[in-house]
Amino acid sequence: MKGDPMKAIVQDRYGSPDVLQLREIDTPVVGDGEALVRVQAAGVDQGVWHLMAGLPYLVRLAGVGLRAPKNRVPGTDVAGRVEAVGENVTRFRPGDEVFGTCRGSFAEYACARADRLAPKPASLGFEQAAAVPVSGYTALQGVRDRGKVRPGQRVLIIGAGGGVGTFAVQLAKEYGAEVTGVCSTTKTELVRSIGADRVVDYTREDFADGRTRYDVILDIAGNRPLSHLRRALAREGTLVIVGGEGGGRWLGGIDRQLRAHLLSPFVRQKLGTWIATQRTEDLETLGELLEAGKLTPVVDRTFPLSEAAEAIRYLRDGRARGKVVITV
Repeated sequence: MKGDPMKAIVQDRYGSPDVLQLREIDTPVVGDGEALVRVQAAGVDQGVWHLMAGLPYLVRLAGVGLRAPKNRVPGTDVAGRVEAVGENVTRFRPGDEVFGTCRGSFAEYACARADRLAPKPASLGFEQAAAVPVSGYTALQGVRDRGKVRPGQRVLIIGAGGGVGTFAVQLAKEYGAEVTGVCSTTKTELVRSIGADRVVDYTREDFADGRTRYDVILDIAGNRPLSHLRRALAREGTLVIVGGEGGGRWLGGIDRQLRAHLLSPFVRQKLGTWIATQRTEDLETLGELLEAGKLTPVVDRTFPLSEAAEAIRYLRDGRARGKVVITV
């Protein structure tokens, strides 16, 4: 289909959302092991902002481009219909409704590795499905693999009202935990409605006041000092740092994660972090939970493709309750 023009959000340099422009570019050509997806919706997460801004600078050293982004079309979460498949793809055929991850989902068409896609749960619309992959992977791996949450444990989720947090609350409940969600005033009712046993409004009370110690703490996109988090953690509890904000232009929140990793061998508490990985089996697990009604995507707002910059600004302002999604 190369040569056929499509609309896409394009950036030629790093910067604020102002660098994003709606343009016509060539539709990508499907390669071996790939599917060309007609995008219906694309999720927005903090990673999209980091790659757009090129911050922290450490991100650029990870291979995304030192001076300008190598991938000019942003977006990772995708939901849509298969338009065409490359050689060696047997799982999907044109017309199939899918969701998953790819490069460049802020566009009318995107190519995705077939092993990064799964059938879209029939019970979900495209906007809901697009809210799942990146945040769902992160929550699932944080709760199940890193936190090793078990029935009866006390679990504290900081950032419970955001994209990852709303999935983490539901997953921790599914694994049998007693869940406390930490969020701002405007998100307390939402967090309670998705199953949290207790909600802490951080503008009014301190979760580390010593009254309760937690077996597992998930700190999502936070910037609180390690010492503060450890005060709320049980003596042999597990702290899982999921991303992080603040901390300067070079390291962002990564310096806090490094300190946790270095300190962990010397204390009884397990302090750690990781980067979520895109695994087919995890996407299928999420799909099964969604289909069974045990997991529900929380979509705050949708924006048309032409307003992608505004969608990212809305997310960065911290106002989003759950996920922000772009419709194409």
